[in-house]
Amino acid sequence: MINRVKTKNAPKAIGAYSQGSIFENLVFTSGQIAINPISGNLVTDDFSKEVEQVLENINSVLEAGGSNRDNIIKLTVFLTDMSNFKFVNEAFENFFIYDYPARSVVEVSGLPLNVNIEIEAIGIKI
Repeated sequence: MINRVKTKNAPKAIGAYSQGSIFENLVFTSGQIAINPISGNLVTDDFSKEVEQVLENINSVLEAGGSNRDNIIKLTVFLTDMSNFKFVNEAFENFFIYDYPARSVVEVSGLPLNVNIEIEAIGIKI
C-alpha cells in the first residue's frame, strides 16, 4: 500500500502531485523548490538561501513521512546553472550533520516558477 505525505510544514504542491509518497520503509519526496511554506513566497534573492530553503522543505516532507535528513539514501539535484555547484556543496556541508547521502546533480534548462534549484529525496522511515 502506498501512503501520501501531506504537511503544512512544506510548500503545497503547485501541480497534480503529492508532496511525497511512502512505500514500505521508504519515503520519496517530490521535487522541492524554495517556497517558504509559511509566507508562500519564493526565496530567490540569494542562491545559498534558496538551497537552504529547499533542504528545509525536503526535511519537512521527510519528517511528515516518518524520516528525516539523517536517513536520506539518495538526493537528486537539478540546477539551472552548474556554476552554482560549489554553493550546493557548501549548503550540504552545513545541512548534513552526520554523513552525506548519495547524490546526483544534473543541469537543466528550466525549473518550475523559474527557480534555480530543485531537489528530490529518498529516505528510510525511522
